[in-house]
Amino acid sequence: MRGLIVDWGGVLTFGVFGAFDAFCAAEGLPPGSIATAFRTEPARSLLAGFECGTIPPAEFEASLAAHHGVDSDDLLSRLFAGGADTLDNAMHDAVERFRAAGVRTALLSNSWGPERYDRSRWDAMFDAVVLSCDHAVRKPDPAIYEIVLREIGLPASECVFVDDIGGNLKPARALGMTTVRHTDAASTIEQLTEIFNVTVTQ
Repeated sequence: MRGLIVDWGGVLTFGVFGAFDAFCAAEGLPPGSIATAFRTEPARSLLAGFECGTIPPAEFEASLAAHHGVDSDDLLSRLFAGGADTLDNAMHDAVERFRAAGVRTALLSNSWGPERYDRSRWDAMFDAVVLSCDHAVRKPDPAIYEIVLREIGLPASECVFVDDIGGNLKPARALGMTTVRHTDAASTIEQLTEIFNVTVTQ
């Protein structure tokens, strides 16, 4: 194995779904309303268009607000206010150290807008960055996995993909990647240490 590809939200940051639940509580919505809506129409198509960059943020906010009967003002910031932007520094450190040890690294993320990322450490962490909004395609479409493989310059059989959503791991496995379902930093780092035979903890 020579390549490590990682997701952003829920892997390099703490869980997005917890932030969605906090939003529901703050807005008086039933628990799980946001996450459930994104799995069904019309919110599923709305999210797909937003992540692919074909639906602008203001339209996404207005449509999602109308769907749930809430105020659209600054909706994205309110959705993320429950900690979805909080960095998992242990995972950031690990990716940086794997790269320093000679592993090629890439970020593969379904984007909620290019401005929502803290890029302060990216130069040290990644050889390649693939955001859905830049390519008009998102996970789990196999095309975006093929894009990141081209960008990282390695075949699927030599790459490991880490994501917190099981459905996003299936296309990676189908292409020949080794996959790791992220639940917490300690478990993921332990698995990657075994796969790459590289110790990154201090």
